[in-house]
Amino acid sequence: MPPVTTHRTRPFSANQRLPELDEPSVLHEPEQAGGLLADFIHRYPKLLILTGAGVSTDSGIPDYRDGEGAWKRKQPVQHQDFMDNHETRQRYWGRSLIGWPVIRNATPNPAHYHIADLELRNHSSLVVTQNVDRLHQKAGTHGVSDLHGRADEALCMSCGYRCPRDHVHDRCADLNPGFGQYRADTAPDGDADLNVNFSAFRVADCPHCSGILKPDVVFFGDYVPKQRVQSALDALKASDGLLVIGSSLMVYSGFRFCRYAKELGKPIATLNLGRTRAEELADLKLNARIGETLKASLDHL
Repeated sequence: MPPVTTHRTRPFSANQRLPELDEPSVLHEPEQAGGLLADFIHRYPKLLILTGAGVSTDSGIPDYRDGEGAWKRKQPVQHQDFMDNHETRQRYWGRSLIGWPVIRNATPNPAHYHIADLELRNHSSLVVTQNVDRLHQKAGTHGVSDLHGRADEALCMSCGYRCPRDHVHDRCADLNPGFGQYRADTAPDGDADLNVNFSAFRVADCPHCSGILKPDVVFFGDYVPKQRVQSALDALKASDGLLVIGSSLMVYSGFRFCRYAKELGKPIATLNLGRTRAEELADLKLNARIGETLKASLDHL
């Protein structure tokens, strides 16, 4: 029977970790890992590629989890909390004044270009990315599905008005000139580790209906659109295998494609600096630096 498609993004709890190991995970050298990955691609030349935050860290965008799959910081904003609480929206958009420019100004790193090269060599049927930074597109990859949406656009949750994220960012900056003084470490997806009093922060609402403006991304606890999941599943069915790059797969919206691949009899390879949730499902597990390993792999193809 074909796999049943479910559509909820299911984050693990804050204390969720991968199982303890009796021995430390072996770190592969990029040249060795690249050769093993090239062998996998030779055997399964047309791949669905699933990417996560580890692909973008070399572009200066922080990731959520450490090599053991545990949270590095407090969990990000929850969808229902954002929708229900004005205070949450104040905090989110206030922190975004610091965090969003990091994503907006980020440029692709070698890993993004190597993945684009895999597409040029007809080894990628589709890149399904959990990232919202659009760096795969900037690197020249054409077949990309933004599984969790795109951070560079904002959407009104009432009337459907859509605009560039920069428009909301600039309006919030104009409405809150005092917040320009703050500095903080950036966090994933346009957030920042800023802890101040946000009670006076003025949020930019929809200019058409005064509704809630939200980045066009799937927050934790929200649903990945059904058609987006189905299109990726169709691409997986038509592929020779699944290659996961830079994801711990702790979030179900990405991990489900490993489960689908296993049910469909498709081989799975993982390339991640650290362990993944698919340890028992993967046919090839590479714990290695991503950009260097992809380069070595391309050199072998």
